[in-house]
Amino acid sequence: MTASGIVLAFDPQIQFYTPIVQGFFQGAVYGLIGLGIVLLYKSNRIFNFAQAEFGTVAALVAYGCLNGSFFGFHMPYAVAALFGVLAGTLSAVLTERLVVRPLFDRPRVILLVGTVGVLLLMVAVEGLVFQELRSLPAFNAKSKGAFQDPAFTATFASYRVSWQEMLILLVLIILALGSVAFFRYTATGTAILAVSQEPTAAAVVGISVSRISLITWSIAGFLGSVAGLLLSPGGGLIGPGTVTATALIAGFTAAVLGGITSLPGAFVGGVLIGILQRLAGATITQFPGSEQVTVGLVLLVVLLIRPQGLLGKEA
Repeated sequence: MTASGIVLAFDPQIQFYTPIVQGFFQGAVYGLIGLGIVLLYKSNRIFNFAQAEFGTVAALVAYGCLNGSFFGFHMPYAVAALFGVLAGTLSAVLTERLVVRPLFDRPRVILLVGTVGVLLLMVAVEGLVFQELRSLPAFNAKSKGAFQDPAFTATFASYRVSWQEMLILLVLIILALGSVAFFRYTATGTAILAVSQEPTAAAVVGISVSRISLITWSIAGFLGSVAGLLLSPGGGLIGPGTVTATALIAGFTAAVLGGITSLPGAFVGGVLIGILQRLAGATITQFPGSEQVTVGLVLLVVLLIRPQGLLGKEA
């Protein structure tokens, strides 16, 4: 590699194996954001531009609880993260009750603009409360005992998997199994699927569309909050609009690539986007913005060639 950063010879470890592993973990988090976008599109037929900002709220609240800014004492990481998820989910609930519900019978473009307004409002409020950028420590930064034991590390394709990445994988497995069980075996999950496919018929048989909308937004807020917490620790500074700036377009692209009507497709699309991003960053080193350009190109190509995505129906 030259001093300018241009790779002269192909190194499979640096330019192929490592980017794929890193891209899988990063893309899986994109998939969570895309999953929330698809869920709300299927139920409300709108694109929620505030989806990733629920994650910013979660990360900032978790930071405030972790360093004692909110309650005057330092909370354990798990408790701070729980408060962050609750705050992000609550912001989604308030969005549904105060903005989406009053505008539900209006044209869908008005609802879309409403979510943009929510995004701008949330960023402004975050700027009032958190006037400086913050750095959320990595998950194992204050851990004790087994979390610092080298025996608990893992290596894949000569890439040393961090504790944060291992936690991401564990959370994703739990969420995947929980989602399958929820939508397949619970009455509420079945009702959500029924409303997403035929809201009029669902209302006729006694399903409360208003109640289902609230539950759906709560789930979307939870997914966005978890995604924000998984993306933020140890990855740089966080502040108003951080998760939106770094992950919203990737989340939308994941939803479109996988299929805007397909819940599994959103997750698959997120993983693919993450891998493509990392591969572009590792191989096109002379252009620092290659990862962002890759996301934009994928979005345009999918819309032009296969708008229904890999696993979905045409939106």
